Amino acid sequence: MPEDSSAVPGVNRPTITALDVIRSIVLVISVATLALWGFATWPLPWNIVLGIGAPVVVILVWALFLSPRPVLRLHPFLRAAVELLIYVGVTIAWWLMDQPVIGLAFAVVAVGAGVVSGRQRIA
Repeated sequence: MPEDSSAVPGVNRPTITALDVIRSIVLVISVATLALWGFATWPLPWNIVLGIGAPVVVILVWALFLSPRPVLRLHPFLRAAVELLIYVGVTIAWWLMDQPVIGLAFAVVAVGAGVVSGRQRIA
């Protein structure tokens, strides 16, 4: 085993920035919010369906279009629109749970991180 693991020849490791960490946290909060929304706001038969289904749909959409190696590559503007739809859904979920301040704070952080990341990707 080499002593310095960062200097392995022929291996390109991606650099992880603070923006990548923020976007990962936003994704985890999105999934957790939709699970909470599904389990907390719907009556019994639907709370299980929406509490599990909504986060699964978001994870699948993220894996298909928004992941670092997406299955389907989209134009950057369509990619931003898909990302924005997820953020709008999570913000609406917070509003439906009577927490508009949390929803607004989430929207500001998520959209801000998305804009900065999108500008870096295009430039």
